[in-house]
Amino acid sequence: MPLRTPFFGLILMLLLAGCAGHSTVSTKRPIRALLITGGCCHNYALQTFALTNALARHAHVEWTVVNEGGSGTRAEIPLYDQPNWAKGYDVVVHNECFADTQSPDYIQRITRAHEAGVPAVAIHCAMHTYRAAGIDEWRKFLGVTSRRHDHQSRYPVKKVAAEHPILKGMPEDWVTPKDELYVIEKMWPGATPLATSVSEADGKSYPVAWVNGFGKARVFGTTFGHSDATFQDPVFLEMLSRGFLWAAGTSSLADRR
Repeated sequence: MPLRTPFFGLILMLLLAGCAGHSTVSTKRPIRALLITGGCCHNYALQTFALTNALARHAHVEWTVVNEGGSGTRAEIPLYDQPNWAKGYDVVVHNECFADTQSPDYIQRITRAHEAGVPAVAIHCAMHTYRAAGIDEWRKFLGVTSRRHDHQSRYPVKKVAAEHPILKGMPEDWVTPKDELYVIEKMWPGATPLATSVSEADGKSYPVAWVNGFGKARVFGTTFGHSDATFQDPVFLEMLSRGFLWAAGTSSLADRR
């Protein structure tokens, strides 16, 4: 399992030791996933542990974790200097938070890989990453435009696409742990909302989970995921897991070839 930081290496070694009993056993090829994380404002060690642990209950996933760029709001991480940075991965998870990075060339190096067909999952602050940029490519990739969020609260979630595989069978009365509600200014063509929550500030309903078609890629996004409590919530982790598997184009390890 390639890792970019020793600390995350320790975390995932413990994860594999502790969660082996939950993984599906199969001789088929594992899902190869790249998790890009780091930047401002969140407990990325806990989030990485929680996400990889949750997926281990559903599928055999071979993770590469990249945590680069420090803890500020501006960074251009070395990973994206590689022309084929996403080659060999079945899905990329974006959980980074670099709001003030603006370089069009840098951003387009990321989006071109996805537009060519690399599936993705975008979590929480990925929606505010590159929000200072003057180009829209990242927003088109995400499927939404957001530049601000409401206060933290416990938000009731309404399913608007209850039969979609990501949400089917999930609780009708889910209320999040304390988290931030992102204000979605625009949904781009190709994006379809799956669930919404109502702002306590302006009374409007905003998408909190959706799917998007970007070029040849499937993208799943959710604006929730700020707090430790959210990443310890089984409903949220189940939604993330299903979104990951949907984006990767599989419902289980048995579908891998």
